[in-house]
Amino acid sequence: MNRLAKEKSPYLLQHKNNPVDWFPWGDEAFEKAKREDKPVFLSIGYATCHWCHVMEHESFEDDEVARRMNETFVNIKVDREERPDIDHTYMSVCQMLTGHGGWPLTIVMTPDKEPFYAATYLPKYSRPKRIGMMDFVPAIKKAWENDRQNILKSAERIKEGFSKSLELGKGDGSLPEDIIQTAQNQLQKRFDASEGGFGQAPKFPSPHNLLFLMNRYRTEGNPKDLEMVRLTLEKMRLGGLWDHVGFGFHRYSTDHRWLLPHFEKMLYDQAMLLMAYSEAWQLTGEPLFRQTAYEIVAYVDECLTSSGGAFYSAEDADTEGEEGKFYVWTTDEIRTILNHEEASLFLDLFRFEEDGNFHDEATHQKTGKNIPHLKEKIPDEVAEQAQRILQKLKTERSKRIRPLLDDKILTDWNGLMIAALAKSGVIFDDPGFTERAEKAWSVISRHCLSDGQLLHRLKDGEAAINGMADDYAFTIWGLIELYNATFKPEYLSRAVHLQNRFDEDFYDAKHGGWYFTAENAEELLGRQKEMYDGAIPSSNSVAVHNGFRLSKLTAKPEFEQKSLAMFSAFSEQILNAPSGYLHALHAYGLLQSETAEVVITAPELTDEVKGAVRLCRKMLPDGTAILLKTQKNAEELNRIAPFVKHYPTDEKFSAYVCKNFECKQPVYSTEELRELISG
Repeated sequence: MNRLAKEKSPYLLQHKNNPVDWFPWGDEAFEKAKREDKPVFLSIGYATCHWCHVMEHESFEDDEVARRMNETFVNIKVDREERPDIDHTYMSVCQMLTGHGGWPLTIVMTPDKEPFYAATYLPKYSRPKRIGMMDFVPAIKKAWENDRQNILKSAERIKEGFSKSLELGKGDGSLPEDIIQTAQNQLQKRFDASEGGFGQAPKFPSPHNLLFLMNRYRTEGNPKDLEMVRLTLEKMRLGGLWDHVGFGFHRYSTDHRWLLPHFEKMLYDQAMLLMAYSEAWQLTGEPLFRQTAYEIVAYVDECLTSSGGAFYSAEDADTEGEEGKFYVWTTDEIRTILNHEEASLFLDLFRFEEDGNFHDEATHQKTGKNIPHLKEKIPDEVAEQAQRILQKLKTERSKRIRPLLDDKILTDWNGLMIAALAKSGVIFDDPGFTERAEKAWSVISRHCLSDGQLLHRLKDGEAAINGMADDYAFTIWGLIELYNATFKPEYLSRAVHLQNRFDEDFYDAKHGGWYFTAENAEELLGRQKEMYDGAIPSSNSVAVHNGFRLSKLTAKPEFEQKSLAMFSAFSEQILNAPSGYLHALHAYGLLQSETAEVVITAPELTDEVKGAVRLCRKMLPDGTAILLKTQKNAEELNRIAPFVKHYPTDEKFSAYVCKNFECKQPVYSTEELRELISG
């Protein structure tokens, strides 16, 4: 075993038996590199990454490659999910040098952490347009020994180029009035009208794009926006991106039809897609969307939930070294498991072919394997039979070797799932969803809060790694949604406390926006700000939403002011590519829209009070803030939202509604409240 045997990360532990003399990231490795005058080989990946496994099997498990690496480098392994700060920094370098990025990420750097080479996957042997490790390692060794000055000059040029990225988010411009419409138009041009989604292969779910469109539909009422959402969600659910046998969404589709996925399942995808399907059901009433939301939760319950109630990170794409092996079937297997009638129905319904229904990415040949997928929704007359068949296949599949579970608990991704469950619990009026969210937060608050600061990773009961922007932004989002679902002031209080801490340690007071790392975090090549909304929304985009909502809930305008300043700081980047910042622009639209603030007071929580809350949620616009004050929670709520201090709770039910900076006379029944809102 090498030094990784002492680590907690499942990804690092996967490499503990490699003959490569791996170090975890830390002073020991860089001090050794300086002492022995060696360059550093940095390899960044994650536990459920297919090509990370390929590179390990080809090179890192190979004695000859390992010997060359050990002679030439000090070798460092990093789990990108444990250390997103390191990953963001060196991924920016890779994209700057190569024009693309991905994992495994390969960086060669000086002992002072200054990179001079970047790549992604490298095979063992060279092939056209891709150098192999057997040639690459000796070439670096020769250059390091004989051409050091050019290497150091290259590192200096890269550092100077990287420094330009540190200027992002330091603008002082403004956004034009039509910026949201421009983003909407760009998204519409990229829309695949036949298969849903945006652009061609590969296709990522990007649920925040759909949340943006749903908000536009609520605001503008354009049926095209809702149709884009409906088609995309339906096609993803019917396609191979969805696991029809065991539920849950795979990470992305390699083709434009949502058929052939990369098979890993990520917690953050389940969270964001749960939000999207729940909101889409709310707008359309489509039963398939409700079913999908509940089945996502069933998958997370079964496969990604710890005994304490927090959520694990992911399931691997590979089984026994083969991607997707756990999930695919041959027609012969189906005929062996099912009787003739069942097999005939299943093979036809789920579009199986004798020689397989997809091509191998490398050979472009049919594989003989099939991915279950549907052309259209299952007809009602065979729905029950199809469910019985799928359950039978699930039982059979459980006998296979299951993909690796990445069982570390990440604070940021848990924040997303807490937000999704709490939000969906409100939409479906299902307290079970909310209870799951509360249970997860109890784990995070117990283990990952230290002296008012968040820790990023929990594994085997040990929390470590100082929180980064995603941890704060996503956790605050989860707490706001928990407050909205339960009206327990403790959640709002904790959200405000964490937001204040986030502002103190991460906020750029000069320009606006939040850095990805805290002021006292480890120095890499410089502090960056994340704004682009990629597979999930960025920390700054989520922080803008949080600031807007906290401002409404507490009547403290400084939260909203920080949100507005972010748009000035990133004005140039947003103007250049509006559709790359849709979650942020979703918040920008809310900031400009008419919303409402409602305070409901009563001696205690009654059916009348619950009915009033449901009425407000149904009739008032998205972004409305609702506060519920009773005698039981009055003291804590007064402390966190002082403006409600003088609202009495010792009388009958009362509702105070403010819209467009104007407050109306209080009303004292749900009938009066309905008239006030509709009037």
